[in-house]
Amino acid sequence: MKRIIFYIVVILFASVDLNAQQADSLFVYNDSLHLKKHPWRAAIEALVVNASVWSYNRYLDNKYGYSNITLHSIHENIKTGFVWDNNIFSSNQLFHPYHGSFYYSAARSNGLNFWQSMPYSFVGSLTWEICGETTPPSINDLLTTTFAGTALGEVTYRLSSLVLDDSKHGANRFFREFLGTVISPVRGLNRLINGDAWKVKHKYYKYHDYDKLPVKFTLSLGNRYFTDNACMFKGHNNVYSEFKMIYGDPLHMTTNVPYDYFRFSTVFNLDGNQPLISSVNVNAKLFGKYLQPLPGHKAFIGMFQHFDYFDSKIIIDGSKSTPFKMAEAAAVGLGILYVLPINKNVIVRHSSYYNAVLLGASLTDYYRLGRDYNLGSGFSIKSYTNIDFGKYGNFELYIHDYHLYTWRGYKDEDLSNKTESPYFYLNTQGDKSNAQLIIINPIIGKNLSSKIYANLGLYYYFRKTNYLYKPDVFSRTFELRFGLRYAF
Repeated sequence: MKRIIFYIVVILFASVDLNAQQADSLFVYNDSLHLKKHPWRAAIEALVVNASVWSYNRYLDNKYGYSNITLHSIHENIKTGFVWDNNIFSSNQLFHPYHGSFYYSAARSNGLNFWQSMPYSFVGSLTWEICGETTPPSINDLLTTTFAGTALGEVTYRLSSLVLDDSKHGANRFFREFLGTVISPVRGLNRLINGDAWKVKHKYYKYHDYDKLPVKFTLSLGNRYFTDNACMFKGHNNVYSEFKMIYGDPLHMTTNVPYDYFRFSTVFNLDGNQPLISSVNVNAKLFGKYLQPLPGHKAFIGMFQHFDYFDSKIIIDGSKSTPFKMAEAAAVGLGILYVLPINKNVIVRHSSYYNAVLLGASLTDYYRLGRDYNLGSGFSIKSYTNIDFGKYGNFELYIHDYHLYTWRGYKDEDLSNKTESPYFYLNTQGDKSNAQLIIINPIIGKNLSSKIYANLGLYYYFRKTNYLYKPDVFSRTFELRFGLRYAF
């Protein structure tokens, strides 16, 4: 009898181990528990990123001579210390974060986890600010590149994992590797270096487990009518495309690591009136706890990282005033998510976020020394509500409320004798001010099929800025978007 029991136990353990191997045979694990770390190779690659950008600036785009670095310029940068710089909005608030994502990806694709990779963004940016240009190092670039670079780096790393599959070969494999490299260039470079870009595997060949981390994509295309000063019959039509992704589900937690749940979206304008990229938004879980307060109700409370970027330009034939600019480059705060099932056909999902903004940027009406925005710190409050009516459609309501305080400002007389060069040493955040931007965005979606939806959205923008030395400004505008949304 004992022998029979022994054989049964052996068979059960063998079957469990076999099942585990079969489950594991699909996936290449992308966390520090399963990947070999190469921290020094990551550091070298971060330096190569800086060297590559410097080489481009020095030999292909050296219009102003900022890349003519010497040991003397490096010494002067160290001696001068950090200042608030005057680069344009898109450069400081979008391209610097993208630059920072390369440093982060160098570490992440060499086996380091989220927290271990973040310092690479900081050190890479610090090295660039001191050694990469002749202009004084920028404190706002250091913060933006570190925090927002980490956000974009983790998002692009995980997004590239969705297209990689080492079991493929031929044209299918080439397309996947090419797309993965476009999404995360440094990771693609590492796959070429270590040979993973062409190795065909039949064990550990996938890079994402959709059962543990479900992913939803939507792609919208339509018309955007952007009004001038909220005048309904004074505006501009614009073709837009919007990409949205919901990665993971914190209300069905299978893992609890940074960015196993995030929301990512970006809007592109397909004509020349508005910026090509008008918005980029990342809202990502860092850590938290799943709760079930009532039967059928699900909740999650935790800490979230945020990166928001909103840009606009003057409306053609309008009032010649820019509607708004707002960026939340370094922000973290409390998030609460809740799901309330009304019945089998109606589900209400709501989330609220309360954030401290270490660094942000907002449109200014007066400061015009290389940039048209003020830098500052503050807080933001966000609310998302989604009512799902099943096969009929859904209703969404997004509310964003940003408050930024610019404490290091200037008076007009401070600039009376300035020439172009000393602007680099002005070291000001802009106008001393308190800026607020409220965005209210209701969206109605109608199901046309299981994959295609018609969307109608209203976007209302309220901007109010109280200046210390200048008259206060209040403005508002709105836009209407109508388009088709494809879910895949």
